[in-house]
Amino acid sequence: MKIVKYMIGGAVAGAAAAYFFGYDYLFSGISKTYLRGRSSAYIDDGDLFPGNLIATESPQLWEEAPQYNTKQLPDHVLENLKHSKTAAFVVIRNGKILHEQYWDGYNQLSQTNSFSMAKAVTVMLLGKALEEGMIHSIDQKFSDFYPEFKEKEFGNKVTLKNLAQMEAGLDWDENYNNPFLPNAKAYYGKSLVKAVFLRKFKGDPGVKFEYQSGSTQLLGFALKKALNQPLASYLSEKFWIPLGMEQNAKWSTDDYGMEKTYCCIHSNARDFAKLGQLFLNNGKVGDRQILNAEFIEQMRTPTEKSEDIYGMGLWINNDNPIKHYCFLGLQGQYIIMIPEHHMVIVKTGSYINNPKNDRGRPDQVRFLVNETVQLFQ
Repeated sequence: MKIVKYMIGGAVAGAAAAYFFGYDYLFSGISKTYLRGRSSAYIDDGDLFPGNLIATESPQLWEEAPQYNTKQLPDHVLENLKHSKTAAFVVIRNGKILHEQYWDGYNQLSQTNSFSMAKAVTVMLLGKALEEGMIHSIDQKFSDFYPEFKEKEFGNKVTLKNLAQMEAGLDWDENYNNPFLPNAKAYYGKSLVKAVFLRKFKGDPGVKFEYQSGSTQLLGFALKKALNQPLASYLSEKFWIPLGMEQNAKWSTDDYGMEKTYCCIHSNARDFAKLGQLFLNNGKVGDRQILNAEFIEQMRTPTEKSEDIYGMGLWINNDNPIKHYCFLGLQGQYIIMIPEHHMVIVKTGSYINNPKNDRGRPDQVRFLVNETVQLFQ
């Protein structure tokens, strides 16, 4: 009986300590992962979090190419996709759907977590807000939107461009496995303000490239203040509806309705592909320019500080003989644009141990680019 009392007392004391030191989000994380037989965040966890609707109005299905699904993927490509626990693999060429394939019960309507592909979407919203005059300049300081950052060392210098280019100098450890680091608090916690606004800056902005989810979340806060509306509704109005997305989507939020702008747009592979096609079309849908072409070019232009692998929200590979750039998310979420071949590749899945050896970029992206172009050229 005493042992039980000690165990209960220890549990209560542990819980109290977790709340006292700001780690109460761990209970949410445990309930959403380990108690569901998972070891981390996963692509089907959208229903576990609150979210804002990204509405569409007049869905437009992809036109099928004459060769639609007439070619089988080679065995070594199929093996690679299956090994990486692929959910969806979609290929668009010349604005038409050429190939689509699904595994493990997923299909055309399956909505999965974008993870960090949402970072590029957040930057797209920045571009639109600049175009519409809702934000005056990409060089505007973050402290213009949140004056309390003027009191932070280095924080009074950070610009929206620094945040978009991952050169903010934020004190943020981009570690997805340690539950005591900021990514877990942002993902499972109740308040993004508590997860992000309390972070300090460790150096001058614009000096060093360091990929940080916290930087994109700060950018999202600035956008929210400038637009004075949910970012999901702005995304719906400016992109989801004009692109004729096939389904409504959802953007996960904290408990106060703030979108997790560093991640977590839940949509299907076909609609993700429309975002890629927009970039191949330099911001146009038909004859309508829905995102400024100059801003798109800025997004896909690699920065010197990143050693030419990152622009604004997009990962870039001009080292490969077949040049490409992409939206990139945790566990192997890709929207890959290959301008020379007028091709978009979308791959979603849940490969937790996805290796990144290609200068910080997943090897699989380059593999899929080279193999897909060879197969469908």
